[in-house]
Amino acid sequence: MRRLHFSLRTKLILSFLGVIVLGGFLSLVFGSRLIRDTLLSQAQAKVRHDLSSAWMVFHEKLNEVKDVVRLTASRESVSNFLRAGQKDILLRYLNRVRAENNLDVLTLLDRQGRVFLRVRSPETAGDDQSRDALVRLALERKIVAGAQIVPRAELLKEDESLAAQALLEFVPTLKAAPRGENQETSGLMLRAAAPVIGEDGSLLGALDGGILLNRNYEIVDRIKEIIFKGERYKGRETGTATIFQNDLRISTNVKTESGERAIGTRVSEEVKKAVLDEGMPWLARAFVVNDWYLTAYEPIRDIENRIIGILYVGTLEKPYLDTAGRVMRIFTSIAVLCCLFLLALLYFATTRIVRPLQRMAVATRQIAKGDLSHEVEVNSRDEIGELAGSFNRMTADLRKANAELIDWGKTLEKKVEERTRELRDLQAHLIQAEKLASIGKLAAGVAHEINNPLGGILIYSHLILEDTPKTGPHYENLKKIVKETSRCKDIVKGLLDFARPKEPEMVLTDIHDVLERCLALMERQALFQNIHIDTSYMPSLPRIIADGAQLQQVFMNIILNAAEAMDGNGTLTLKTWLDPGRKEIAIEFTDTGHGIKDEDKKRLFEPFFTTKEVGKGTGLGLAISYGIIQKHQGDIEIRSEAGRGAVFTVRLPIKENSA
Repeated sequence: MRRLHFSLRTKLILSFLGVIVLGGFLSLVFGSRLIRDTLLSQAQAKVRHDLSSAWMVFHEKLNEVKDVVRLTASRESVSNFLRAGQKDILLRYLNRVRAENNLDVLTLLDRQGRVFLRVRSPETAGDDQSRDALVRLALERKIVAGAQIVPRAELLKEDESLAAQALLEFVPTLKAAPRGENQETSGLMLRAAAPVIGEDGSLLGALDGGILLNRNYEIVDRIKEIIFKGERYKGRETGTATIFQNDLRISTNVKTESGERAIGTRVSEEVKKAVLDEGMPWLARAFVVNDWYLTAYEPIRDIENRIIGILYVGTLEKPYLDTAGRVMRIFTSIAVLCCLFLLALLYFATTRIVRPLQRMAVATRQIAKGDLSHEVEVNSRDEIGELAGSFNRMTADLRKANAELIDWGKTLEKKVEERTRELRDLQAHLIQAEKLASIGKLAAGVAHEINNPLGGILIYSHLILEDTPKTGPHYENLKKIVKETSRCKDIVKGLLDFARPKEPEMVLTDIHDVLERCLALMERQALFQNIHIDTSYMPSLPRIIADGAQLQQVFMNIILNAAEAMDGNGTLTLKTWLDPGRKEIAIEFTDTGHGIKDEDKKRLFEPFFTTKEVGKGTGLGLAISYGIIQKHQGDIEIRSEAGRGAVFTVRLPIKENSA
């Protein structure tokens, strides 16, 4: 695929355009969110204020009922007729009061709280209402008013039409919380009660009156008229108000898709949980019947502070979203025009940048052809001018470097001759090293050949030593012969082990078992009598594929060296752990001996290198141990300071089949 090439002018314009477009896009995104949130927050603040106005209308109606009941109960004629028991006169008078003030219920009770006269149903009387909260307070000479849930049985005592008005079938509502029942039979009523006091100040009874809110649209329509003043958007009314009995709409001007009042629908589950269950106001967007509104809900409480319903006002969200959309479309158009204007400016601005660079491009082609005398004319003092000056200095440096290269070429042959001489010396050194390796092989062969004679000498010298009296003149000399012959045999054995190491027999091996066998063999030796051995084994250390006998040889060698370094007195610590990062186990040997010098650490694994006295070591133990660990694809690490002990760490890999 052929790669596209753009001019510098095009790259600059595209780069600036990318920055402009990205900045414009981010501005539009954040600006859109800011405008939308600002408009909606202002609308929500208005709805919150509208809810306060709705409560004013609600309480105004409640106070109106309260005033009617209070004034009627305080009339002298009512107390006199009640004292005289004149029901007919009281019925005509109270029925006129109920009709004039649009009360659904007006009931006169005696001082024991029994119904004396039920205006709407005079034939139903004598039932005890003293347990009713409002009646009880009125009989305590208090004038009270509030919202209250009235059961169907009480509504039937008044009038069957009143019970029918309260009865509401549930209408399936999107996002509403599920309920077991499918209808509401009780009603929500604004009630007031006042005591009836005689001329002598005695309590004669109480007067109770109220308005049923189910299917009564006076309050919600009054709220809508005062707050929203008939506002409409695309043929739809924007403002709504609702009175809920629990979560059921019993009085509302929210419309369904068919244009009817949404009586019988219910509030959304999230609003129910916040307002009815938790008693908190809801001031946010909510789904109302069939659309999204900016809403305000607050609980309606009865005189005993129990939540029995909700008062709601809301305004349609769509007008504010459409307004935000129009504003953003205007901003987007302005941004596009600005981009086009900036592109035109960029085209002319990049010309001043590109022209001197084009002159420098011509100059580089001349220099590439070998014309190092060509220079760029400097006409400005900005970064381009500095670049042109640097370009001219570079050309001068190239001329100087070219001259130096010519001089260097003359001396190159001398350096080649010197390097050739060094390579000859290195070749001679490699030949010498190969000779030494051959000698090593020869030494291994010779050691093998002299091993049998040495064995014979050792056996016969032992026999002669056993037959020689300890007081004889030759006993000590024979003893030295046996000792030195044994030492020679050990050297030969070590040399053979180093030259021809045995291949390990790899089996599943428990490192802890190997260490314990080593300690069992070593602890009984005299050298370990004053050495304290600490062990810190990692539990459940995985087994590995290894030759246990060879590892035992390595561990015993390290432990013996540690004991000799401590002169038989100190602390030896053995520790194991698993290194999952490197997929290996580690065995650490820490002694408190005299330590190892830095210059000796580099040669510690060389054959025949030893720091022990003459005759006490062959210098092959660690070399053989290192070879065994390498055969196991492991490593031995050393940390030590002179006089502060030493730490030998043996690392062995965990292979996949070792599980």
